[in-house]
Amino acid sequence: MRIAEKNRKTAETDIRLQLNLDGKGTGNVRTGCGFLDHMLTLFTRHARIDLTVDCTGDVQVDYHHTVEDIGITLGQAFKEALGDKRGVVRYGDTTLPMDETLILSAVDISGRGGCFYSVPDLQEKVGDMDTELVEEFWIAFARESGITLHVRKLDGKNTHHILEGIFKSVARSLRKAMEIDEVFGDEIPSTKGVL
Repeated sequence: MRIAEKNRKTAETDIRLQLNLDGKGTGNVRTGCGFLDHMLTLFTRHARIDLTVDCTGDVQVDYHHTVEDIGITLGQAFKEALGDKRGVVRYGDTTLPMDETLILSAVDISGRGGCFYSVPDLQEKVGDMDTELVEEFWIAFARESGITLHVRKLDGKNTHHILEGIFKSVARSLRKAMEIDEVFGDEIPSTKGVL
């Protein structure tokens, strides 16, 4: 099974995370940030993974450490659960509409993590969370997971819709990329023989 359990404790956050890439879309998320809970819950559902996150962070300062450290921990869990990546499709992309919003995401489970994020013209906050933290989350996730991630806002005005569209689109792109390819099921999908 493609599962991982990660614990990360710093002076700023204490995170316990469990991940099953072959789950049913069940989430149990408690981050201390309501908007992030909402985003990770729908991410879990659309990626069809099982995810448990329990985080205690210095939210009296702001949500920066919580959001970034959860991105780090989730990325590390993805990397561990994917193992040598044998048999995965490797690539996935999704253009996702949500009301007036249109989001494009594309992923490559390449072993070369990088986040390329172009989402202009957001309101400064959704609820009490700074919207710039969403980019920080995906940067941390991509770096730690070794996944190349592209995110583009093609259209949209409502910041909540835009950010929700991003989490849903990335989830669906990851779901496609993580699937086991029935034709090449026991092979590493690279001419290098390693990802």
